[in-house]
Amino acid sequence: MGIFSKIKNVLSKTKKSLSEKLSALFSSNKVGEDFYEELEEILISSDVSVDTSMEIVEAVREREKEEKTKDKEKITEFLKDALKDALESAGELEIETPAVIMVAGVNGVGKTTSIGKLSKMFLKKKKSVMLAAADTFRAGATEQLTIWAERTGVKIVKQAEGADPSAVVYDAISSAKAKKCDILIIDTAGRLHVKSNLMEELKKMDRVIKREYPEANYYKLIVLDATTGHNAENQLSFFDEAIGIDGIVLTKLDGTAKGGFIISLTSENEIPVVYVGTGEKEDDIEPFSATEFIDGMID
Repeated sequence: MGIFSKIKNVLSKTKKSLSEKLSALFSSNKVGEDFYEELEEILISSDVSVDTSMEIVEAVREREKEEKTKDKEKITEFLKDALKDALESAGELEIETPAVIMVAGVNGVGKTTSIGKLSKMFLKKKKSVMLAAADTFRAGATEQLTIWAERTGVKIVKQAEGADPSAVVYDAISSAKAKKCDILIIDTAGRLHVKSNLMEELKKMDRVIKREYPEANYYKLIVLDATTGHNAENQLSFFDEAIGIDGIVLTKLDGTAKGGFIISLTSENEIPVVYVGTGEKEDDIEPFSATEFIDGMID
């Protein structure tokens, strides 16, 4: 199964919902003001924000006027182009080695599983990988990450439960540098903004990485659960304010019919989706593609 097939499959609920509404729109409305008003409502109902929906509809309207066409296939093409442009406006993130990747996010989003999948993906690209078990707060977190390290065959640096997370990070950086490891991935405790002590620990780890390994390419990724929809916006804002987020890892996309929130989330925050979880297996993670994502949403 190719990458496109995987992304298409996880978007099936969003596509079914959106395609049915668009089909009804084209069959009942000629392209005009009523059409565009309803198109805007359809995008909003798919969890695209109001502001982004308005911008996308305006872009479609402008293309229609420029090319002087009201053809259904052409209007659909204009819509897909506008959605893709909105997604790509956040730019792209390329992981270059040597790399330190700090992975943040709240509990329950699939953070540790995503780290395991990323490890496998980087190994397939012939990169050496090391994990740092800096989630010393949650009982069993280190054991869970250790299982992933053993399953994928990568090294792991860990300490006892309750240890200082920054001490784990310090040790992991020392080891990664000594072993000339290509990619160090740091697991962190699931944090909510109300847990001020955990957010301060995250900032401390951030400072340790910058101080101890300034020559590395440093990336901060947040894992977001697609089923939370617009609640993901709050999570992204809190973490971005604390440490500055470079990219998004998206999980559980197959569980929602409102995947449109990703379009406004990325474009309005100018933070790109970098990877998408596409299933339960350790190989089920893919680099994000705006083209494949939009093709998976709309026929």
